[in-house]
Amino acid sequence: MTRGALDEPDLLLNKAYVAGRWIAGDGAPIAVDDPFTLAQFGEIPDVGATGTQAAIDAAEAAFPEWARRPVKERCAILRRWSELILRHKEDLARIITRENGKALKEARAEVDYGNGFIEFYAEYSAHDLGEIIPAPVPGRRLLVEKEPVGVCVAITPWNFPLAMLTRKVGPALAAGCTMVAKPAELTPLTALAFAKLGEEAGVPKGVFSVVTGHSKAIGGAMTASEVVRKLSFTGSTPVGAMLAEACAPTIKRLSLELGGNAPLLVFDDADLDTAIETAMIAKFRNAGQSCVAANRIYVQKGIEDRFLKALAAKIGAMKAGDGLDEANDVGPLIDERAIKKVDEHREDALSHGGELLAGGASPGGRLAQPTLVGHVAPDALLTREETFGPLAGVIGFATVEDGVRLANDTPFGLAAYLCSEDPKTIARVGRDLESGIVGINTGLISTPTAPFGGVKMSGLGREGSHHGLAEYQNLKYLCHAGI
Repeated sequence: MTRGALDEPDLLLNKAYVAGRWIAGDGAPIAVDDPFTLAQFGEIPDVGATGTQAAIDAAEAAFPEWARRPVKERCAILRRWSELILRHKEDLARIITRENGKALKEARAEVDYGNGFIEFYAEYSAHDLGEIIPAPVPGRRLLVEKEPVGVCVAITPWNFPLAMLTRKVGPALAAGCTMVAKPAELTPLTALAFAKLGEEAGVPKGVFSVVTGHSKAIGGAMTASEVVRKLSFTGSTPVGAMLAEACAPTIKRLSLELGGNAPLLVFDDADLDTAIETAMIAKFRNAGQSCVAANRIYVQKGIEDRFLKALAAKIGAMKAGDGLDEANDVGPLIDERAIKKVDEHREDALSHGGELLAGGASPGGRLAQPTLVGHVAPDALLTREETFGPLAGVIGFATVEDGVRLANDTPFGLAAYLCSEDPKTIARVGRDLESGIVGINTGLISTPTAPFGGVKMSGLGREGSHHGLAEYQNLKYLCHAGI
């Protein structure tokens, strides 16, 4: 039996999905490898600017009819799509693990989480209302209607190849927009399987396309197009800035979920077990390859020694290996650069007085051993850059004021976490943290029903909840006179 074989092999596709057709590109195919075995197990076409333009043209042609459809009909298609995702959960999880490397149990959780966005918008959008505004003078009626933005494009990252796509596609299609999506070159196969299920669910031709290939040509066609009215991107801040600049001449709407440098503050009055559980989830989900990962763990001096001892025991018991092996807690990292960065951050922390308390050097290949370094210097490299790997660095602090100052000492502001049992501390610190999301006594912060997004250099806009739907809607004000 082939490693990670699918129950339905037809879900593993090697063609792009453009205008309701499965197409090959003109350029050389791009290999997709397994981060654990390092062997190629799939390939995708490079559709380039030509294929991307064809997808945009199809989205433009499909938009008027899709936008006019009753929202009830659009949502019915989304519900069928959701049902198919759940029906094929195991196969989708295997594809995610094969191309991304994450532990299979986390891949299954991603399928559930990602499907939550399709499910949520299929239900919520049918009840999204406009407004009637009281008129300031007699004989007038003031109305506000919500209209779809138009043709949208999405560029998604490799770390959550299904969820980062569904939380864009769900609200876009529910609002009446059409969309062209470009998945990361490292993890495109999940997006293609998702598109196939959408085709089976009855998504009309041109309403949703997936273009694969190299970013420069595809992104260039997307940003230059006058037809495209909105771009949604999840990825690094430098790339987000370049995309924003490229979109400026055509004044596109933007949703940018960019880099993070999330702090976790553990105060003296925290419940130790809760704090440890929060740290483990916030730091080691997807082997630390998450924009909301707790990149900097600050622990108040009164609890620091007990926290380090308990966290070291938890991390020391973790297993790194093949993501398809149910016994493993973390799988391989995405590529060699990721391993190099983890090694660099660990050695820098140790060279500046940090103490190795669990784990250590990477064992080889793309595996990084879950590692804890205690008593890290406040200016260590891992406090200034996203590690994006299973390395936890703990920095001590003295007062609440010191903790908040350290937490906010970053140009980023996506997520932050705090652990405390004191309502006054929770209220004060929650208010003072410069972050779009704050997890309080929990590392599980993402849900389709709440707005996800950051402040400062972590981006613009929100995904999830009714706020995420509004990102794909224009407001039209109608002033009726003589009524």
